[in-house]
Amino acid sequence: MKIPHVLQKLFRRRIVLVAAICLLLVVIVAVFASVLTPFDPNDTAVSQRLSKPTMEHILGTDELGRDLFARIAFGGRYSLTIAALTAGGAIVFGTLFGLLAGFFRKLDAPVMRVVDAMMSFPDILLAIALVAILGPSMLHVVLALVLVYTPRVARVVRASTLVVRELLFVEAARALGVSTGRILWRHILPNLMSPILVQTSFIFAYAILAEAALSFLGVGVPPEIPTWGTMVAGSQQYAQQALWIVLFPGLAIIVTALSLQLLGDGVRDLLDPRLKKSL
Repeated sequence: MKIPHVLQKLFRRRIVLVAAICLLLVVIVAVFASVLTPFDPNDTAVSQRLSKPTMEHILGTDELGRDLFARIAFGGRYSLTIAALTAGGAIVFGTLFGLLAGFFRKLDAPVMRVVDAMMSFPDILLAIALVAILGPSMLHVVLALVLVYTPRVARVVRASTLVVRELLFVEAARALGVSTGRILWRHILPNLMSPILVQTSFIFAYAILAEAALSFLGVGVPPEIPTWGTMVAGSQQYAQQALWIVLFPGLAIIVTALSLQLLGDGVRDLLDPRLKKSL
C-alpha cells in the first residue's frame, strides 16, 4: 500500500488530521526554538517578572522575568526527548520480553509473572519509587518510566505472538527447518508491527504526562531543566497572580498528549482489519 494512500485514509477523520497538525507544530516549535525566539530560556529579568503577554513577550514572563514562550519552546525539547526515549526503550524491551514469553512456552509463565507483579503497582507510584531510589535526573526519569511501561508492551506483544505463532506460514517455516531466530525476525515480528505502532503513540503520550506528574511532585528532573512539568511545578504558587505562567505550559502538555492519543487511535483504526470497512 502506497504511503500517500495510507495517509489519505488515516487523515480521513478530521480529528486525526487536526491532532497530527498540532503535534507537528509542537515538534517544529521545539526543534526550531532558537530561531523562533531571541530569548534564552534561563535569562532572568527581575524587573519584568510576572509581566502579562505583550508584543515583546508573547506569552508573558514567569516569576523570575524569564520569557515564557522561550521556556516552553526549549522545554519542549526536554519533554519530547524524555517521552521519545521512554517510548523507544519500552517498545524495545517490551517487544523482546513479549516475543520470548509468547513464542517459548517454558518462558511464558516466569516472564509474565514478573510482568504481572510490576503491573500490580499504579504507574505513577512505581515511577516515584524508582526515581526516589535512583535519584532525580533526566536519565533516571527515563529509566524509571521505561521500567513502568515495558510490562504494558510485553503483554500486548505476547498476546499477539501467541496468535501469530500458530498460523500456517509459521508452521511451514518450522517444517522447512528455518531457525528460530529467523522465524522470530522475519515471520513473527513483522506481523506485530500494528500493535507495536499503536503502543508507541500511547506510551509517548503517557510518558509526557508521567514526566509532568513526577516534576509536579518534585521527584522528576531537576528544577533547572525547563521541562513543561518543572515549569508548572515551579510556578504554581504564583498562579493566582499570573495565571498564564501555569496555563501555557499546562496547555502544551495537554495538547501534545491529546494529539498523540488521537493519532494513536487513528493508527489503530487504520490497522485494525475489523475497522477497515468503516474507513
